[in-house]
Amino acid sequence: MDIKLFDAELKVMGVLWNEGVCPARHVAEVLKDEYGWNINTTYTLIKRCIKKGAIERSEPNFMCRALIPKEEVQEAETNELINKIYDGSVDKLFTALLSRKKLSAEQIEKLNQIVKEMA
Repeated sequence: MDIKLFDAELKVMGVLWNEGVCPARHVAEVLKDEYGWNINTTYTLIKRCIKKGAIERSEPNFMCRALIPKEEVQEAETNELINKIYDGSVDKLFTALLSRKKLSAEQIEKLNQIVKEMA
């Protein structure tokens, strides 16, 4: 993915991923309720995302549609995290994640199944 989205832009995208195609006004209402943002802040972020090619705008009613799938952004952000914080090592990432809390037998089994499916 060539588009870099910042945290605030990801919040705008999150509304579209959850709600689907919707008017910019609705995006602004959701973000006002969740984060206390004013409408101008949200509209500025929507326009930035449009300029970056992450959102498409259509009329009437300033309808917004995400052009980038959530999974694509998650993968790019995960890769960036692994490369930036864990020197590109997935092993180091998993060790850090798994050492943070005790896992249940069910969680361990689920992780084992995921690893088996990937092998």
